Amino acid sequence: MTNRDDLVAACDRLLEPERFKDYTLNGLQVAGRERVTRVMSGVTACQALLDEAVAWQADLLLVHHGYFWKNEPVAITGMKRRRLATLLAHDINLLAYHLPLDAHRELGNNAELGRRLGFTVTGCADGALGDGLVWLGEPSRGLDAAGLARHVGACLEREPLLIEAPGGGEIRRVAWCTGGAQDMIATAVEAGADAFISGEISERTTHLAREMGIHYLAAGHHATERYGVQALGARLAAEYGVEHRFVDIDNPA
Repeated sequence: MTNRDDLVAACDRLLEPERFKDYTLNGLQVAGRERVTRVMSGVTACQALLDEAVAWQADLLLVHHGYFWKNEPVAITGMKRRRLATLLAHDINLLAYHLPLDAHRELGNNAELGRRLGFTVTGCADGALGDGLVWLGEPSRGLDAAGLARHVGACLEREPLLIEAPGGGEIRRVAWCTGGAQDMIATAVEAGADAFISGEISERTTHLAREMGIHYLAAGHHATERYGVQALGARLAAEYGVEHRFVDIDNPA
């Protein structure tokens, strides 16, 4: 058992949310009980994850996608009221980190995705490691676009959507950014990447990839962002002696 504020302070020191201009509040979003024994992690603080936290008697819920996004309605009604009511009724803390958990050089979503795909990280296309969001690396073996898609599918247990660029050829440099980062494809091209992996795809992404000459793989917003919260939760368990459990609420998007 440890103090909630100690866990929050540790996460803030580690992830440095103040360095990021984000679309939401990073850190403690809903305060619950002060003493924490059980930490549950998940990608999104949806009702299904909240119900799992209640059933497991979690003291703190750690997520990548929390609440209070910019430009969303501020009224506490409907779905938002039901979610907050669940947390408050059961005295559960909600701790959320968005961009800071994407970018962290050791525990972040990009770091964890690159590790699972076996890429040798060479840098970031838009900043330093631990700050930039578009990561660069090299595959462990020579792959063409179809081979890279099969590799990603096997590692993530989800078949990605592949948009092949004209010309084919061996992929020597890969760029990636988890989640809804399809519009960062231009940054990947400028960095000299042969392929760009992200979570989502938009209608325009197909044309951009083909005309810019870069292979694009949409591997799933949820599928690419399952790993940062797991790594952070495991770190808290190791350093503070809390019990940690990750719950994967399946999402095809």
